[in-house]
Amino acid sequence: MNRIKMIGLDLDGTLLTDKKEFTERSKRALRAAIDAGIVVLIATGRPLTGIPEEIRNFPGMRYALTSNGAKVVDVWEDRVVDEHLLSSKLAEKALEICGKYDTLQEVYYDGVSYAPADKRDLIPRYHKNPNMWEYMRKTRTWVEDIFRMVRESGRGLDKIQMLFADMEERTEAWRELSEVEGLELVGSLGYNIEINAAGVNKGAGLVSLGRLLGIRREEIMACGDGDNDLLMLKEVGFGVAMANAEEEVKKAADYITLSNEEDGVADAIEKFALRGGDGVC
Repeated sequence: MNRIKMIGLDLDGTLLTDKKEFTERSKRALRAAIDAGIVVLIATGRPLTGIPEEIRNFPGMRYALTSNGAKVVDVWEDRVVDEHLLSSKLAEKALEICGKYDTLQEVYYDGVSYAPADKRDLIPRYHKNPNMWEYMRKTRTWVEDIFRMVRESGRGLDKIQMLFADMEERTEAWRELSEVEGLELVGSLGYNIEINAAGVNKGAGLVSLGRLLGIRREEIMACGDGDNDLLMLKEVGFGVAMANAEEEVKKAADYITLSNEEDGVADAIEKFALRGGDGVC
């Protein structure tokens, strides 16, 4: 096994517990990896402003991969290192399709998520995880009309997310969106659809950042649990699935660690990235 020089970590269902806690053991493992000279970064579907401040400003953690790889940010220098945006034309088409269904739609621009103000009090209808309700209320910028916002700006955007009240409608919307050339679809929550530009995924983003930093893909480790982590675990040199991961994600992994409720990320870092663990590199 190659020595690990970079570690990409999903947030929800991976680094964070079900209650969205960042545990002390995880903090110690991240500090130890950073002190050992390993590049540690978050690799999430969230926008930059959706990463908890304690994690976004974690000492020694310079980079953040956001919006499923659409944007990689140097947090220290407040600059974009790499980005692959969804065109406004494709975004309008996706919003038009999903606008026919009972959805809460969001658009991500420059690390910020914008959502329609008339849905702010309806979050529980669309988001099935109560632990995410307050997070959404606090981290979204609520605007009158996101479709008009996209149309009038004419700019490329990081990502679109659709949260569905009805799963049959989600299935039908997925079918329609799949017929649109140029879109990358994942659904990490099971009741959402995340839309990026074709070819955008966390794995490609990590490998690209590694290339910029002189780190080979074989020297990159990643931990994840959902379908937006699937390609990440396949792309990097050492993919780690959580015990709570989806079955397809587990099949793609090189190792299955403990669950997010049992500090599975810390366990994997200790075993495979830090000297003295069971799997010394």
